[in-house]
Amino acid sequence: MSTANRYSPEVRERAVRLVFEHRDEYDSEWAAIGSIADKFGCSTETLRNWVRKAERDSGQRPGLTSAQADELKELRREVKELRRANEILRKASAYFAQAELDRRPQR
Repeated sequence: MSTANRYSPEVRERAVRLVFEHRDEYDSEWAAIGSIADKFGCSTETLRNWVRKAERDSGQRPGLTSAQADELKELRREVKELRRANEILRKASAYFAQAELDRRPQR
């Protein structure tokens, strides 16, 4: 089961909020993440990924926000679909052009 389905958005938000609120109380951010991850029953790497995503979404860290990543994914899917449609149209055009040449009477 993926972590996206295992933990509700509310649990993820609460865990990330706790890291942000309490990271100054620990020797390092990693120590805070480890401690809080244990309390929520998730791996430290999972919580670290949630924290990094929240930092990107809030502008604290460079990179694509979740909305931008979703838009990019959708646009790439659309480009792939359009390229496939163009290839089909190109092949159909070539087929019909050849059929037209074959249909013309030879002199």
